[in-house]
Amino acid sequence: MSAADHQKRSGVAAKTAVVFTHTKPPDTAEALRAAIAVARRNGCQLLMTDEEIGKHGEAAAGAKAVDALPDRPGLCLALGGDGTILRALRHYAGTDVPVFGINYGTIGFIAAAEAEELEEGLARAFNGEYEVIALPGLKATVGETEVTAVNDVSFTRRPHHRVAELSYSLGGREVGHVRCDGLVAATPVGSTGYNLANSGPILAWGVEGYVVSFIAPHTLTARALVVAPDDVLHVENVGERDAVDIAQDGAPIGELNPGESIDVRFRNGVACLAQLEGETFYSRIREKFGRLAY
Repeated sequence: MSAADHQKRSGVAAKTAVVFTHTKPPDTAEALRAAIAVARRNGCQLLMTDEEIGKHGEAAAGAKAVDALPDRPGLCLALGGDGTILRALRHYAGTDVPVFGINYGTIGFIAAAEAEELEEGLARAFNGEYEVIALPGLKATVGETEVTAVNDVSFTRRPHHRVAELSYSLGGREVGHVRCDGLVAATPVGSTGYNLANSGPILAWGVEGYVVSFIAPHTLTARALVVAPDDVLHVENVGERDAVDIAQDGAPIGELNPGESIDVRFRNGVACLAQLEGETFYSRIREKFGRLAY
């Protein structure tokens, strides 16, 4: 993360904040109660959908129920792991709404604070004592819908089906035709997720570009590629029989049938991630994946 990727927000207190929570309500009930109390002390109104309030019952008392979340609240607070934070980032993609995550998941690589720092993290969030990082994303059209991924777009063979056969092109030129279990296109933020699990390279936040890596390629020559930001990835299912599944940040969104193709494009400034001042990508790598630092 370079200085150019930060926007100082110190002292800009939020008047309204929306809340996204973990898929397991008991894990964040205490955090939600604390968030409501801290928000009240700071003159901030917490907003939650009827569905979110229904998940938490009395733990959500004091939050305001809304049918639909506002387009531009002062803050989006995500209480959960990376999946919850990614869901919030996608919801507010294309806006300047900062998403401040407090980790109640396993890794929480993109969280601003840990669960043990709840009270301090909440106070800093509502007081605007954080920096904002503009995150890139990936755009693809699946069916009739344009989707935005903050972490990755993946193409994977279905369980018990044949090995996928995928042709991929970059910048208008075919690079390869690979038999594999799948292909992952990942942003720098997403490079520490599925791409990392596939032994793909890690891109520091602030790098312009994205990674294309393969899942269990059946060849000695397939290697992960770091792709220039303007080069479009074209993926075609050249298998004769089976569809492959398409996922956005790990969530299924469609399928790529034999003979069909999809373009994936890199886009800057897709979402806004709040982080505490002084945090760096490299210290986060050491903290979250410590064994990689030795």
